[in-house]
Amino acid sequence: MPFKSLGLHATLLRATTDLGYTEPTPVQAGAIPPILLGRDVLGTAQTGTGKTAAFLLPILHRMLATPERTTRAVIVSPTRELAEQIETACRGLARYTPLKSVLIVGGRPIGPQERDLRGTPDIVVATPGRLLDHMSRSAARFNRVSTLVLDEADSMLDMGFLPDVKRIVTRLPARSQTLMFSATMPPVIAKLAAELLRNPAAVQIGRRTATAVGITQAAYPVPSNLKTALLRHLLRETDMPSVLVFTRTKHGAKKLSRMVEADGFTVAELHSNRSPSQRTKAMEGFRRGEFQVMVATNIAARGLDVAHVTHVISTDVPDVPEDYVHRIGRTGRAGAAGDAFILVAPEEEGSLAQIERQVGHRLPRITLPDFDYQQAGTFSGGDGPRTRGGPVRGARRGPPPSRPAGHGQPPGPGNRGRRPR
Repeated sequence: MPFKSLGLHATLLRATTDLGYTEPTPVQAGAIPPILLGRDVLGTAQTGTGKTAAFLLPILHRMLATPERTTRAVIVSPTRELAEQIETACRGLARYTPLKSVLIVGGRPIGPQERDLRGTPDIVVATPGRLLDHMSRSAARFNRVSTLVLDEADSMLDMGFLPDVKRIVTRLPARSQTLMFSATMPPVIAKLAAELLRNPAAVQIGRRTATAVGITQAAYPVPSNLKTALLRHLLRETDMPSVLVFTRTKHGAKKLSRMVEADGFTVAELHSNRSPSQRTKAMEGFRRGEFQVMVATNIAARGLDVAHVTHVISTDVPDVPEDYVHRIGRTGRAGAAGDAFILVAPEEEGSLAQIERQVGHRLPRITLPDFDYQQAGTFSGGDGPRTRGGPVRGARRGPPPSRPAGHGQPPGPGNRGRRPR
């Protein structure tokens, strides 16, 4: 169904057309009507399904219906990267309206943010800690806030922000509407929802641990000491126009970035050791296609919305299965196709098995005939045995056969991909 069937204001429909929105995603179709009616909403959906517009569009519509010169909505997200993207999306959707939004995040001068807040913006998009800072300084007037949005609530829990969220809630006035969106629903978040939401409309799209449709997944068994070599081999020998590489630590990300850059790739880094300006430059450059590869820690598992990411490669197996789901959700955005590879050492097979139980299927094991696993002696891996000097009998030489030929196919005989320029 078209967006106009949802009854949204004409200026918002014009903006959705400009932004290339053709029809509502399932989470938008499910969440927008009850939010327009003023109901609380508890939304659960995979990453990349359009949750941001699902709450922004009806909030903007309701504000246009009853204009007021005051701050009426506060949107809280766990990371500044995600907050930046929400505020950017808000400005895009409100481009033909008089409604204004401001971004309040840490790592930036507090003075300009105070001036923005004194200008009584309609919508405040903030991270928890910096929002509490401004509340403590009485820099903003939140006495007329009627809508609170908690986005990526499970991530806020994982990052230790739950106490901050509760303090924010107590400092806001009694609200007419609370919206909570989360990719997963652990018991603590379900308990918080029961405390904050009143008879909420539940919007759940897909299984809570499901991965987005259109993502081809594969595991590459490899000894730990050969992971970097295998990653560099994959990048050199496979056509990967836009790659997001996850690694466990910020020091590992920095080291890996230097190695990949030495191979001739344009590389960006995203981790907590980078300054706010460096992180913004990396994200914007990656979004514009200036960098072919971004190497990041889990800081980018959520909050990175880049439509053209073709491949996600994890150099480690996350201990928490949901982290894997969030990582690979950076590709296959909004129904597009994408590839997700994970490099698995023998000692990580137990963690991978937990992920496979969560996602409901076994990831195919792939070994490459043109990669020298003999660097570490005899190696067993893939969907069949591999011994020194011998091919992998019966092993897959590419992603599952459902992927159209030529799209993101791992290297193999006759498939030499685009090398870095």
